[in-house]
Amino acid sequence: MIIRPERSDDHEAIRDVTAAAFAEHPYSDQTEPLIVERLRAAGALALSLVAEDAGEVIAHVAFSPVTLTPSAAGWYGLGPVSVRPDRQGRGVGSALIRQGLDMLRKSGASGCVVVGEPEFYKKFGFRHERTLVFPGCAPQYFLVLALSETAVSGKVAYHPAFGPM
Repeated sequence: MIIRPERSDDHEAIRDVTAAAFAEHPYSDQTEPLIVERLRAAGALALSLVAEDAGEVIAHVAFSPVTLTPSAAGWYGLGPVSVRPDRQGRGVGSALIRQGLDMLRKSGASGCVVVGEPEFYKKFGFRHERTLVFPGCAPQYFLVLALSETAVSGKVAYHPAFGPM
């Protein structure tokens, strides 16, 4: 398996993997493939990595800028993270997340946020942080990973691609 940045010829495979990964997810509204496409179309897909095995895309992770109020630069949202169902539970998604977070660190990013299962994301260093909030989300599922020493507080907003269109 290799992890690499997405290429234009990966778009259909990313859409298919993302749709399959979320097809049976109990908290999904099945818009995850559209979110990735909207981020890409808006030029807001800051980091998009795929895991490839035997020439096939088997997983994908997206990172996009988030907005903090009051303003703070260099913050990103993690997600969607998609792994083909027959490859789930084997560490593929974790490898993609680690690679993406390492790339964000090296680029000088300030931090990353995610909405997700706390038990899963805490292994990457994410935690609930009272100083940052994502309105409308249960606080225990909104997690933060600081990538710099700069303390921030306020409200987080994801790119409009995550909302209804």
